[in-house]
Amino acid sequence: MNKCRFDKPPHAVSVVLDFERFICAWARSQPRYNSCSISDIMDCATLGQESSVQQPTCDSEEDAVDAGMHTFNHTHMRKAFQLMNDLRSKKMLCDVLLVAGNIEVPAHKLVLASCSPYFCAMFTGDMSESKAQQVEIRDVDGQTLRKLVDYIYTAEIEVTENNVQVLLPAASLLQLMDVRQVCCEFLQSQLHSTNCLGIRAFADLHTCTQLLNQSHAYAEQHFSEVMLGEEFMGLSLQQVCSLISSDKLTVSTEEKVFEAMVAWIKHNKEARLEHMPKLMEHVRLPLLSRDYLVQIVEEEALIKNNNICKDFLIEAMKYHLLPSDQRHLIKTDRTRPRTPISLPKVMIVVGGQAPKAIRSVECYDFKEDRWYQVADLPSRRCRAGVVFMAGRVYAVGGFNGSLRVRTVDVYDGVRDQWTTVPSMQERRSTLGSAVLGDLAFSSPSFPPSISGLSSVEAYNYKTNEWMFVAPMNTRRSSVGVGVVDGKLYAVGGYDGASRQCLSTVEEYNPVSNQWGYMADMSTRRSGAGVGVLSGQLYAAGGHDGPLVRKSVEVYDPPSNTWKQVCDMNMCRRNAGVCAINGLLYVIGGDDGSCNLSSVEYYNPATDKWSLIPTNMSNGRSYAGVSVIDKPL
Repeated sequence: MNKCRFDKPPHAVSVVLDFERFICAWARSQPRYNSCSISDIMDCATLGQESSVQQPTCDSEEDAVDAGMHTFNHTHMRKAFQLMNDLRSKKMLCDVLLVAGNIEVPAHKLVLASCSPYFCAMFTGDMSESKAQQVEIRDVDGQTLRKLVDYIYTAEIEVTENNVQVLLPAASLLQLMDVRQVCCEFLQSQLHSTNCLGIRAFADLHTCTQLLNQSHAYAEQHFSEVMLGEEFMGLSLQQVCSLISSDKLTVSTEEKVFEAMVAWIKHNKEARLEHMPKLMEHVRLPLLSRDYLVQIVEEEALIKNNNICKDFLIEAMKYHLLPSDQRHLIKTDRTRPRTPISLPKVMIVVGGQAPKAIRSVECYDFKEDRWYQVADLPSRRCRAGVVFMAGRVYAVGGFNGSLRVRTVDVYDGVRDQWTTVPSMQERRSTLGSAVLGDLAFSSPSFPPSISGLSSVEAYNYKTNEWMFVAPMNTRRSSVGVGVVDGKLYAVGGYDGASRQCLSTVEEYNPVSNQWGYMADMSTRRSGAGVGVLSGQLYAAGGHDGPLVRKSVEVYDPPSNTWKQVCDMNMCRRNAGVCAINGLLYVIGGDDGSCNLSSVEYYNPATDKWSLIPTNMSNGRSYAGVSVIDKPL
């Protein structure tokens, strides 16, 4: 069999030289370039040599007739555009000058027309611009025009917070749809409770349908945080009605909708008071508790002074007077429960001891069964209280490896960044934290100089302030806390004064601001993992002196009783706990000899514990754990 040889075609150089002569002849015919020389375009020769396709030469006449080869040079277009951009930068062969404001951008009509339908229509039609050497581009600022022309030649552009609002409309005008799409994707990635309504308005203005739908859905799914922002207060009546009337609104209780409506009215009371009845049509008062209707809604001055609004309240009270099995007979928009689209969730594990205090933060994606790292804490922190409140994760107090601290770091999952809020009034380590209403409570702990604290502090995210509430009856650190039915429970812990692990449990009533003892656990537990599942309080593991436990017991508040459930697979103390999808998860901890990276979950339906398939990247104890919305 004869073999084909690949040689450089003998006519390649002449082709390039012909091309050089052609370019120079054309350039010299242009007034702007009549001084160019062949040395100015030597890059053309390089392009021609590198891009030439090798052709086979064959050993036989038969092969010369029958053999052939088709090839495609993947770098040809890139190199061609690189050369054209280089020519543009030298103002060579340019046949149009684009002007926007005081910025002039030289370019080639052919290149512009090949990438932009806007320029294609301009330069190939009967418009005067098709023959003009200078074209003014209105409604686009000069720097933005320059960036977009650069993109046409290079296929590269940087979208930032500072330029996206001018880049997107300019890309829309020039019909550079790839740039427009990238701008939309960038804005979608920046969605946050503080900006989603503004992005929604921007998307609506520029007919970005997908971004409009995404930002509206984000506002619905994060309404409890959105209602606190300035953007919400600046909405029109129609926009507020559109939002609060949605069945997809995600709220823990209809109270949030009522509070949002009242806050919007009071933001500009004189102008908005007349809209009260219209807004009340969309607040589903029958879905509020009877106590809230009587104590809050009925006492609200805006309701008392408006007869139409009082009619809505009477409707809700009548609904509650009916037996529960007859309430379905009343069918109105206000008795229909909302059906929000639930966001996917991830578990976040903050800091911990591995074996020293660490900054690492990682998340577990329940659906994908994988761990991934997110932004580190600003400083090392273990033995902190960690809670999720108002769309953000709070890491409260703890130990930094050298000192007990009172500082508070706050994580924003959408932006993947940490900030700070005011510190607690006392240094606290090995503390318990939980959210009750609008307050985050931080329980007793080890302070710097004494054996334990009974004091309790609460943080109000609306006022951004810490305050003391009633102290516990017993000093305790390494305590587990949880909230059930509006009451805060403190479970077990360690009393440094008596040097004993505790089995006692205290309940805090926020209405009376008092603590009271509840039924003791069956065993002493310090460093127990405490979590709430289906209205019951679980205490998992912990230790009593050197004995690390794997036993678990559960507390039923109505009966004030504890009972044992199935043991965990491993002994654990100082583990994190969270609940989701009807399962209780226990994360990490230590078994008395080493830190654990494993995670197991309890299914109350089967009374069994199971290990998840993948472990954390590090074994860690004293880590804070919470469940958050997966960033979109």
